[in-house]
Amino acid sequence: MTRLIITLILVLLIDIYVFQAVRTVAAAWAPGARKAAYIIYWAISLFTLGTLLLALLTRGSAPNPTRMQVANVLFILFISKLVIVLFLFLDDLVRLTQWFSNTVRGPESPKFDVSRHRFMSQLALVMGALPFGALIWGMVKGAYDYQVKKVTLRFPNLPPAFEGYRLLQITDMHSGSFHSGEPLEKAVALINKQAVDAVVFTGDMVNNVASEVEPYVPTLAKIKARDGVFSILGNHDYGDYVAWESREDKMRNLNTLINHHRRAGWDILMNEHRVLERDGQQIALLGVENWGHRMNFPKYGILSKAYAGTEHLPFKILLSHDPSHWDGEVNTKYPDIDLMLSGHTHGMQFGVNIPGFKWSPVQYVYKQWAGLYQKGRQHLYVNVGLGFLGYHGRVGFLPEITVFEFKRA
Repeated sequence: MTRLIITLILVLLIDIYVFQAVRTVAAAWAPGARKAAYIIYWAISLFTLGTLLLALLTRGSAPNPTRMQVANVLFILFISKLVIVLFLFLDDLVRLTQWFSNTVRGPESPKFDVSRHRFMSQLALVMGALPFGALIWGMVKGAYDYQVKKVTLRFPNLPPAFEGYRLLQITDMHSGSFHSGEPLEKAVALINKQAVDAVVFTGDMVNNVASEVEPYVPTLAKIKARDGVFSILGNHDYGDYVAWESREDKMRNLNTLINHHRRAGWDILMNEHRVLERDGQQIALLGVENWGHRMNFPKYGILSKAYAGTEHLPFKILLSHDPSHWDGEVNTKYPDIDLMLSGHTHGMQFGVNIPGFKWSPVQYVYKQWAGLYQKGRQHLYVNVGLGFLGYHGRVGFLPEITVFEFKRA
């Protein structure tokens, strides 16, 4: 209860602080327009507080589409207000400095500039509107704007028979965040349109529980590739973020999810490997359970077990959900793993992603977080994901389907 009260007080204080900018900007308006602005602002603020209170009191209950959409709108409003608060704080810092100067230096110090204060309030509201607009766009358009990225990789040790081999990666579907099956149908059609040799899924089929993906298993079963569809588990697939009544319930949930992979016709690799063959030549596809080297994510993966039996094969691809596994174990202990495919980061579903430059807050947590990385002869690719979690949208880092074509160097 104490945490609830503190949260509501903090949100209310932010609303009061931001209102100072609204009041400053509206001061020059006609009385009717000014009154309307005040009513609209506080109506939205009170709705935010009421909805937040309801969400906190019913935390743990099953989500529904309406509740999730409202939560996302509240999240967007909160982020926008934080941006406004930042600019207002900078302005207040200047004013505080001037006040202190007035106290020390007397009448010779600079006077408070009302016009500059009004300009800073206007600037704060404009800057707050930018993330608001971007995040709304990310929900309406970005969430399902699937991008097919084509990446050509060259390896000197690739068997000649695999010249031109095409492998497609998807990851982080988070089926519990979908409101209907239509977007996923669209994604599957786009995947099949690529007509690749193999498809791999690198974890996080669900947000928390196996039942989330059950309605979509028939759709996922439509994904086809010549050599099959291969998958692994991600950190969200284990049910670690659910308060289970017993360990048996948790294990039952995990086994159900694994069965959903198999019902879809996917070959799930649980610290195992498969051998892909073409014209008598072979390469290895290894798949491990989740293995995290950062943020205290669990280490369920046993790479030594998946690797055993592949030593003689000239080319190896590893599926491992968390990209921190690369520096944590792969490139220090297994130098003959040529390519590791990961997901997990989502590109934080927000950032700047233009040719020649990419930025996202997630880069301050993960060294490898989106796209292609290389150390020596080894490569890592981090796919930013097909679905979304938390914020039901994407800005900058749109949902990704990656098609790799392998060439001999």
